[in-house]
Amino acid sequence: MDAAGSQVADECAQYAGQYRSGFVTTQGGNLLCSKIIHLITDNQVKSQVSKVLHECEQRRYKSVALPAIGTGQAGQSPAKVADEMLDAIVEFAGQKSVQHLQTIKIVIFQANMLTDFYESMKKREDSHSSTTESLSTFKSFFWGKKQSSEKKKFMEKKVYLVTFQICGESQEKVDATESWIKDLILKEQLENTVADEAIESFDETQIAILEDLQRRKQVTIQLENKLSPPQIKISGISRDVYSVSLEVQRMIQQIKSTEEEQSKAELLYNLVEWRYPGSNNSFVAFDKLTNTQLEHAKVFKKPYLNIKINKKNYKVDLNTLKATDDQGKTINLQRVAKDEGKW
Repeated sequence: MDAAGSQVADECAQYAGQYRSGFVTTQGGNLLCSKIIHLITDNQVKSQVSKVLHECEQRRYKSVALPAIGTGQAGQSPAKVADEMLDAIVEFAGQKSVQHLQTIKIVIFQANMLTDFYESMKKREDSHSSTTESLSTFKSFFWGKKQSSEKKKFMEKKVYLVTFQICGESQEKVDATESWIKDLILKEQLENTVADEAIESFDETQIAILEDLQRRKQVTIQLENKLSPPQIKISGISRDVYSVSLEVQRMIQQIKSTEEEQSKAELLYNLVEWRYPGSNNSFVAFDKLTNTQLEHAKVFKKPYLNIKINKKNYKVDLNTLKATDDQGKTINLQRVAKDEGKW
């Protein structure tokens, strides 16, 4: 109140006893703000924060700064206050009717309270991991509107910038707090690069999977396919970097397995060709993968194999080389060894 000046003190005295919603609003006085909302403490932190936010929206304020309400003379637990303040902000940010209030700041003067607010936000992030849109809306209101997007090879990643404003008794304490915050951020961050020739074979299917991973996880993914070998760089929160890296490795292994199967199918196709009846008493060769499945089934003496011919289901008898569809219609198949003629 001393910093705000006598004008604000006089205004508060004028409005004394006139508050109806648990607060009164005055001019900003000597402070660098247009208005000051003075709360009448009742230990209902969530309710009070919610009322203030709706008041700001109703008056079309664009930003608001809140202290850690109730942690001073009221003596409330910082952890409880952190949870209740963030609960109120999340609920407010999730309302589609909000149009004017764009930025919400919580100003913390006591360094020891940073941990309580950090843990509350981290807990909230974990509980909202399956609802990314809700969490992103919360971040947007708490830290400001979306900043510039960074375009990657295959998608755009929305980047939310966080601004910490640190106040302290001395420059030394401010510097120490800044260093602590940076160390905390670095502990949560990780970057991993996966390099493999198989990445060059990534098509629209793999790219779509990477896009989905980037949307759902707290990571950015960058594809460097001009390098030798091609690389995928994954950066973000450690646990998500680990899980996304494992998924990328799985995709790479799947591509390698598919290419190996195709190579074996090509080799086998040069030795044995399976055929099914076409038009005008002619026979049509199966695709190479089906050709491989039929040949393997026969070599390993399997009695039956289910396949598709022209998008219809058939059950093949490997002993008689007859295929029967779902309606009971039977056709004859051919197995031709290319170096021995027709069997």
